[in-house]
Amino acid sequence: MQLKKVLGGLTAGIAAVGISATAALGGSTVVDGPMKFNPLAGSAYGQESSTWSEPFVVPVGFTQTLVKDETTFDIYGGGVDDLTDMNTVNETGRHAGRYLYRTHEVGSNGAVSVVDLKTGATKILAQNAGYRRLDGIRWTPWGTLLFAEETTGGRVFEASFDPKDPTTATEVKERRALGIMAHEGIEALPDGTVYVIDELTGGGIFKFVPDVRGDLSEGQLYAIKAANTDGTGAFTWISLDRAAVKVDARAEAKKKGASGYERPEDVEFIGSTLYVAITGTDRVVQVDPKGMVVTNFVKAGVNIGVENTTVTPKVTGLNNPDNLAQGPDGQLWIVEDNDFSDIYVAERDKDNDGVADATYLFASLKDKGAEGTGIYFGKDSHTLFVNIQHPDKPLADGTWSITRNDDD
Repeated sequence: MQLKKVLGGLTAGIAAVGISATAALGGSTVVDGPMKFNPLAGSAYGQESSTWSEPFVVPVGFTQTLVKDETTFDIYGGGVDDLTDMNTVNETGRHAGRYLYRTHEVGSNGAVSVVDLKTGATKILAQNAGYRRLDGIRWTPWGTLLFAEETTGGRVFEASFDPKDPTTATEVKERRALGIMAHEGIEALPDGTVYVIDELTGGGIFKFVPDVRGDLSEGQLYAIKAANTDGTGAFTWISLDRAAVKVDARAEAKKKGASGYERPEDVEFIGSTLYVAITGTDRVVQVDPKGMVVTNFVKAGVNIGVENTTVTPKVTGLNNPDNLAQGPDGQLWIVEDNDFSDIYVAERDKDNDGVADATYLFASLKDKGAEGTGIYFGKDSHTLFVNIQHPDKPLADGTWSITRNDDD
């Protein structure tokens, strides 16, 4: 394995003289592509604020714009955070890319809201007293919307739309065949396959294959069983009992010997590869469905730094990777659930060793009480959407866009 370039894991000595780790190792200090940027040298240490007008420290040449927060659309009121969580847009069909759908991760009476990105008009798409901790959300290639509950006994729901109005759900159905577990990330492929995870210490990585493409009422759920105790190495998809997963997929996976991971949080399928954020061990694993092997694609201390805030100067590194996004050029974007929540970009694995060739720090959240979440690219290759949850700033739960300026 060749030496990997690292940015964000600055050693105290490098940080003290103001040199990025990438530059020190001879790598480029410019990340190319539609979101071309010069990486940050470190997290937002010393820039903490709860009165910000722009929430993130970002590279020169980018503009931060408020999409929607509680000052103009406050679902719960009374000082209760809306807990805006994950994002997707209507990726196909009528007015594709115009409508941004968001889950709200409250303990009960959860909601899915939709923002018209052209007019700013916002409404509730779905809300139910029984919805608990809504989290993952994904537009499907067959034109429906999946959203799920991140809690023990959590369910996946599928919303269908008025053919003339992507802001009106005509029907919402439970999809128990995808497993009862603590859902977060969801990925849906054109062939009908859906990937999900169980957000739990010891939770699994799952694949659902429907009996009929586009019909999630019945199908086969599988879980990864990998060779190594950390869930890496050669793996197989083990078949789970169809009836059992509709009651407790977690118990069924454990019974069948599936690999357990330390809080898998999100999934993203790019090209022919699945990526899964493993929050508890500060890594993102790569699942190669063709080679049938799991590797540590990004891991603190390997190709990204180990965070250390007990030293002076503080050392930036990967801590609690949470949500993932496919960048417009196919690179993997990662956001942390962490104080000074950071957004990283992982370069492709050009040498085919299962490990990202470099990692770069793109942004860092200044509100220490908040977390960035729901990173997502819609139809504009120059714009990243990101949500802010439970900030110290009042009425600031909401969605922002970070856009590369055309003249830079």
